[in-house]
Amino acid sequence: MKHLKNKLNMKLVVLLLAIISIIVVFRYLPWIIEITVSPEKFRRYIVSLGNWGIISYLSFQVLQTVVAPIPGEVIQVAGGYIYGGILGTLYSTLGMMLGGTIIFYFTRFIAFSFVEKIVKRTSTQWLTKMINSKNFPVVMFVMFIVPGMPKDILIYIAALTPIKSLKFFMLLLVGRLPGTAAVVCIGSNIHHGNYIFSIALVVISGLLVILGILYKDKIINKFSEKQCNLS
Repeated sequence: MKHLKNKLNMKLVVLLLAIISIIVVFRYLPWIIEITVSPEKFRRYIVSLGNWGIISYLSFQVLQTVVAPIPGEVIQVAGGYIYGGILGTLYSTLGMMLGGTIIFYFTRFIAFSFVEKIVKRTSTQWLTKMINSKNFPVVMFVMFIVPGMPKDILIYIAALTPIKSLKFFMLLLVGRLPGTAAVVCIGSNIHHGNYIFSIALVVISGLLVILGILYKDKIINKFSEKQCNLS
């Protein structure tokens, strides 16, 4: 009885957070996009909030994870610019994990059938192969790490599979951390005037993104066919 009550409470919390996110997005999306397309404009806004800046930054990162049109890289670059490499990575990762939690449990507890129908209707060959793979956790982890992969959609997909929530969040955290840290590092170096190093990071990141997009299918095929104890 207690377990059912806790599960119901979790569903209510997730539903409430999802509703709040949807309302905020529909009401303020044009303003959110306008303020986040420029790292400098976004930085000025966060700094102007004083002690509430961190809460606001986390909220933007949560919304970016839940809503794709918001440019996540700009938010993370601004995080490095404002808070430095370590704290910027911490806050960006925390916001990303909170957003991922909302997506995962909202899909699994509330919108499972709805998301499943959308996935089936729009499923591409690589997505179908990944979902049906016996090594889905491994494939998902690799896609989290490799630049250029559609990462946020994987959270919705993962919620449709039998993967345990704790395993998923560990894979999400470890898999997304390197990419997040790299983008935040760009912002931190811009703040300290290390423009050459920042440009080098941008170029390297861009090349990795292109390679990730070009070889996405080969990467998925390779790891889908491998036998692994993590599945």
